[in-house]
Amino acid sequence: VQLQASGGGLVQAGGSLRLSCAASGRTFSRYVMGWFRQAPGKEREFVAAISWRGGTTLYADSVKGRFTISRDNAKNTVYLQMNSLKPEDTANYFCAADPRNIAPMRTTREYDYWGQGTLVTVSS
Repeated sequence: VQLQASGGGLVQAGGSLRLSCAASGRTFSRYVMGWFRQAPGKEREFVAAISWRGGTTLYADSVKGRFTISRDNAKNTVYLQMNSLKPEDTANYFCAADPRNIAPMRTTREYDYWGQGTLVTVSS
């Protein structure tokens, strides 16, 4: 499967952005989908993940209550709505697909397929 992330950009603190990740292939609805981010000089970290049908979601504590992950299996797309953005949210955001698990997972090793990343910059 190929993943294409988009929607990043420059936003002021307190603002909002919505990231999208479009997937190729007919088995998108059978993948757990996740969002991760990587700031300069830091390791890639988990942001959010969603189960096959969207019934179960998982969030990092740092984004809980501000970010919402969702998916549209008819469009092969997963979204990350980011509200109340903070400068510390600045990072390259990656979407990823996990073909094995049913429940959303936090660790990068569970995800086999990765998009190219979309840059989010939050100014103070």
